[in-house]
Amino acid sequence: MVIARVIADPAQNNSGLEARLDAATAALGDQGISIAAVSMLHDARDVLQIMLPDAEIGGVSKVLSEVFAPCDLLLSEGDIAVPQLFVSDMDSTMIGQECIDELADYAGLKDRIAEITERAMQGELDFERALRERVGLLAGLEESAIDRCLAERITPMEGARKLVGTLKAKGCRTILVTGGFHHFADPIAELLGFDRVVGNRLAVKDGKLTGQLLGAITDSSVKRRVLLDELGELGEEAISLATGDGANDIPMLEAATFGVAYHAKPKAREASNGQINRGDLISVLKLFGIPETDWVIS
Repeated sequence: MVIARVIADPAQNNSGLEARLDAATAALGDQGISIAAVSMLHDARDVLQIMLPDAEIGGVSKVLSEVFAPCDLLLSEGDIAVPQLFVSDMDSTMIGQECIDELADYAGLKDRIAEITERAMQGELDFERALRERVGLLAGLEESAIDRCLAERITPMEGARKLVGTLKAKGCRTILVTGGFHHFADPIAELLGFDRVVGNRLAVKDGKLTGQLLGAITDSSVKRRVLLDELGELGEEAISLATGDGANDIPMLEAATFGVAYHAKPKAREASNGQINRGDLISVLKLFGIPETDWVIS
């Protein structure tokens, strides 16, 4: 049994929603997939829940994401319950920017570095090589530019504090794991309320970036390992949630019970059993059926 939860475009009225449900029913039927039941969630009334026996998540996800586009979506082969572990990417997921691109602007290199960032997120470049190349280009930049960048450019994603705060109030452990840098991730994690931070460290000498990194690289394999190690501490039955947007997040999204691709690149969406394509991070709370009366700001 596959359980699918969908938040459709709020501009659709009831008749429009019914028409799309009819279209989804027909498209699924063409694949031999039948719908057993449809209802609106009691505690999240804009979430449509669809029960599909003898279905596979991949086929259902493709149909629903196309028919209801743009939509937010969560699918499971079992009951959907609030996670005990939340592991999230930072850039373009918990915050609205790519930190290294914004920092590069203070060195007059934003366009050059942003192009490398985009290709890495699409999975076109090796992550570590692309990271070291971009950091190398920042050699000589004053460390104080990081504080300016944080104050002037970096903003939390809409709903980020409510998502983290509400999950923590439900007993969930929260981890921010990023291919970015502790210079940014530590204050952002404190602002949003994360319990732990894992990231990369920029080398600094005489108040300037050296263009080097300190220690091991936090890449896709580390993100996955952090999730699995944390699950090991909680017990094998623990439910996990991961959010991310780029190719570097794919192993973590695949390893989680619920991997939610947030306004993500195509490869990350394809690897996930959840997608946020139209809403903000509040949609995650809605898809898990957490009522608005339980929402908490961290």
